[in-house]
Amino acid sequence: MKPLEIAESAVCGALYAVTGYIIYLFLPIVTPGIGIVRFWPNVVVPAVFAVLFGPLVGGFGAAIGIFISDILIHGDPLLSLSAGVTANFLGFYLLGYISRKNIDWTKLIAVSSIGCLTVSVGSLVTVSYVTIPLIVDNGLTDQINVTVNGLNLFTTIIVATFIVAVAIGYLWPEWRNYELGSVLGLLVGSTIIGLVVWAYSQIFILPAAVGGGFQLPFYAALIWLVWVFATEIPFLILLGPPILKACQRALPSLAPRRAESK
Repeated sequence: MKPLEIAESAVCGALYAVTGYIIYLFLPIVTPGIGIVRFWPNVVVPAVFAVLFGPLVGGFGAAIGIFISDILIHGDPLLSLSAGVTANFLGFYLLGYISRKNIDWTKLIAVSSIGCLTVSVGSLVTVSYVTIPLIVDNGLTDQINVTVNGLNLFTTIIVATFIVAVAIGYLWPEWRNYELGSVLGLLVGSTIIGLVVWAYSQIFILPAAVGGGFQLPFYAALIWLVWVFATEIPFLILLGPPILKACQRALPSLAPRRAESK
């Protein structure tokens, strides 16, 4: 990275951490029932940086910001490095990369559809062959409806989000790559958070400051995945374009040049 990009990443990280901490102070909302993962509408901050200044700036800025805010809120650096930092870097790097590539619209829709379908089918297989049998074996039959309903909700959210993203891309072609990049990037980040936080809970006690817990059942991973995607995607696909447009109007030099697709 160039020195300017390092500085941009630092600004992104600071802004991401400060806005996240302030939001949590006034809205200390975490995943219903199991806690840990916070309500995080400020995801639009690294998304804007990833588009304007490049995927590395957005990815590193998001990683820095989430680590700082995690330390301030729950104080567990290992959990932050394993789940939050990894998910944020990869998710926003992917968002910025897709947004700045001159990718054919038809191909991008196809790839996005496959990605959404893969995650949905993977969740279904996990619930059917792993989660529900474990719930039944432990006599927690009441959790079956909760898990199945969560899967249905997740599938509905993905389909609805994908339709909205495609509609925005159709009406405003300049935001096509950004919209679908947001969907794919957040899918990757949400999946990492759900799986890694669950795996972490099998070894370590989760921070009490945001709900706590130890050796949580596997269906918790699905709940976290649904929560992250459902609560963050509206801010990405609806607030991102107008903020980016305002920035580019104020400073036309910020308009990114899309690299040629291969």
